[in-house]
Amino acid sequence: MGHAARTPGPEFARRLLDRILAEVVRDTGAYAGGVYLLVPGRQMLGLEAMTGVPREFATPWARVGLAAPLPVTDAVHEGHLVWVGAQGELARRYPRAALVLPYHFALAAAPIATETTVWGALLLLWPGSHPEQLNATELDRIDGACARLAGLLQQAAESGQRIEPGHEPRVLPQVRPEPPGRAEALAAVEFVDRLPGGGCGLDLEGRITFISRKAADLLGEDTRGLVGARLWEALPWLADPVYEDRYRAAVFSRRPTSFTARRPSGQWLFFQLYPDASGISVRITPTRIKDRPQGRLPPEAGPDTAPTRVGAIYHLMLLAGALTEAVGVQDVADLVADQILPAFGAQGLALLVAEGGRLRVIGFRGYAPETVESFDGTPLSAPTPGVRALTAGEPSFFASRDELEREYPALAPIHSGMSAWAFLPLIASGRPVGCCLMAYEQPHPFTPDERAALSSLSGLIAQALDRARLYDTKHRLARGLQSALLPPTLPRVTGLDVAARYLPSTRGMDIGGDFYDLIRLDSDTAAAVIGDVQGHSVTAAALMGQVRTAVHAHAVAGASPDVVLARTNRLFIDLDPGLFTSCLYVHLDLRRQRACMASAGHPQPLLRHPDGRTEVLAPPPGLLLGIDRDSRYPTLEIGLPPGSLLALYTDGLIEAPGTDEERTVAGLADTLSHAGGLGLDDLADRLIQRAQPSGDRTDDTALLLLRPVSERG
Repeated sequence: MGHAARTPGPEFARRLLDRILAEVVRDTGAYAGGVYLLVPGRQMLGLEAMTGVPREFATPWARVGLAAPLPVTDAVHEGHLVWVGAQGELARRYPRAALVLPYHFALAAAPIATETTVWGALLLLWPGSHPEQLNATELDRIDGACARLAGLLQQAAESGQRIEPGHEPRVLPQVRPEPPGRAEALAAVEFVDRLPGGGCGLDLEGRITFISRKAADLLGEDTRGLVGARLWEALPWLADPVYEDRYRAAVFSRRPTSFTARRPSGQWLFFQLYPDASGISVRITPTRIKDRPQGRLPPEAGPDTAPTRVGAIYHLMLLAGALTEAVGVQDVADLVADQILPAFGAQGLALLVAEGGRLRVIGFRGYAPETVESFDGTPLSAPTPGVRALTAGEPSFFASRDELEREYPALAPIHSGMSAWAFLPLIASGRPVGCCLMAYEQPHPFTPDERAALSSLSGLIAQALDRARLYDTKHRLARGLQSALLPPTLPRVTGLDVAARYLPSTRGMDIGGDFYDLIRLDSDTAAAVIGDVQGHSVTAAALMGQVRTAVHAHAVAGASPDVVLARTNRLFIDLDPGLFTSCLYVHLDLRRQRACMASAGHPQPLLRHPDGRTEVLAPPPGLLLGIDRDSRYPTLEIGLPPGSLLALYTDGLIEAPGTDEERTVAGLADTLSHAGGLGLDDLADRLIQRAQPSGDRTDDTALLLLRPVSERG
């Protein structure tokens, strides 16, 4: 007796994804690559898997908002490959990315999409020596990999095993060559020792994998204390952003770089870095240079003077740029959590704002929800460091639990699990906005540089948060206005089942002009209308209300579909709004089982027949309302027996980045054909989800489903 085939689980699908990624990196000659996936229900791409660069380098880019001006987001929106062949081009087209990654490399971002669904994007990196354009073979390999990835993701989602990006990207293990034999390894060591100067090997994470005796002598250290450590962490006098930046430049550009550094003893050393896919070879030689050619003198070792890591600098630069584009409060909270925690090595964060005389938590990371609940709603009169930061405008730093307990003994149990804290005031234009709390699991001495950086950063956060709160307030008001202009409920019409959906755009604050309505005319007839006023503004919403009212009035007066649209068109032109409107009007005669419709440039409706066959209707196309005062609107009459279903929608349902509208409409028709057993509400949800699985809506969407039923009365 056979066994039913089981659908591969998500781990198996992820292994296939990793294999495709590794193959396209190898076959195109790229040195690094990553797969970004849309985060369900969020306006965000998440880095699911990566190879060729350290995890630390990718962390600032692990989550990117779809509104961010980046190659991967453009690839998703535009539906085609984005190629950036040089650093200068990156600076012109994507200045934020170029600011954070000032290195010579080339990149390509390509959408991962099926005919109807965008799943994410593939990102590939090449050395700066790559030719100015991709060749035909590289393009073919990229297209093939994206098609395979899209098919894999589609199959996983349809089987209920959708691959969703984790909070941190998975790093593919590096394929290592066969290790040399003992004799070969000894010969290699002897060869290195015979060369002038010293040498060491770094992996792509910057850790020392090998160091020669001469190199250790030049550095003044024992080899056993260096292997396994990062060069700038093992040697405090190399803990300078300039030196770490040279290492990053070697990794990203795959070009040799160099720097000169002075030991505490006064001796100058010249470091030459030679990168490849497996790591970096470093040659170290003494030099007679009297003055160091770049940067400041090496810092003295010690916890109070340690410089800020270059990785932290890049995190902060990225955050500063991203905050200028954050729109809502949740955007700000996510950006701060994603960038600040890794930049400063913290494990916990909470953003609090002053509302109604209390501190309210609007976003957190690293704390348990029950812990956050314990300090959410703290009165502004309470003696806490968060309240003090807000009211006095001064930050507080606690390097250990003992320090916190001495000053605020009641807070220690609340913040259990953490051992160091920074409470930063958020002040915008002289007004207190809230407080930012950062926490560490281990004691953490806050250096003067860290305190200064965090204090400056709190000002950026405060300004962004202030703008975001204003945006959210206006957004709620706008959505409230739009909802008020749409029918709160649809009338009950005997012999007709109806379902409607309206989804506002997920981008921007402005409201759109999509509308729908169902009008009960008498016991046997009704009218359905759906339309879309051009633009996203209060003007568009107001016009939508006027058009809907005009259509309703002419319909109740008994006008035929062509007359309803012609009269509404003349009214629209008299208003002279400078905008246009698409509209579809359908007269339903339930007794005769007929429908008559007229269209003013509106998307074609779908009709599912009782046998399940679905067709795309083609009413004679009339001009959009508002163009020509004398426009005529020919009609189309169809049969509408019980068991059939008529689907009306606006273009927001079929327009999405990287999709073909005709194929999307065909996909909706196919969904209707195979959904005979579903209720109208479930079917409406399925149509919306099929057309926009990522939750990313660049336009408003309206959907109206009409199904005659046999039993009336």
